Amino acid sequence: MPRSLDGLVLAPVADQAPGQVGTRTRFTYHEKDGEIWAEYAGGDVVRGHLVGTREGDRLDFRYVQLKQDGTTSSGHCVSTVVELSDGRVRLDESWEWESQPGSGTSVVEQVTEHDG
Repeated sequence: MPRSLDGLVLAPVADQAPGQVGTRTRFTYHEKDGEIWAEYAGGDVVRGHLVGTREGDRLDFRYVQLKQDGTTSSGHCVSTVVELSDGRVRLDESWEWESQPGSGTSVVEQVTEHDG
């Protein structure tokens, strides 16, 4: 099983649609006994939270976020945890909004100290 996500900071490798999570967004993950949760913020997202479960290399969680324009949105995401050759962690994500139309895929990777 890939290592724990607890305490890791991850960031998207590419911008999503305007007004959503992007490369300036940072996710701080926590993990304990099969539970995962994270806080995230940056770019158009003022504050976001996700909560769910981990089974092996699979994460299943729901997320909710507040954007700069004062609107909120929520959705569901399933991610696969991948350990990169340099030891960092990548999440291959498949997500779907529940509060509005839209779905897609994204990739977030662990940010290391020197990435800023």
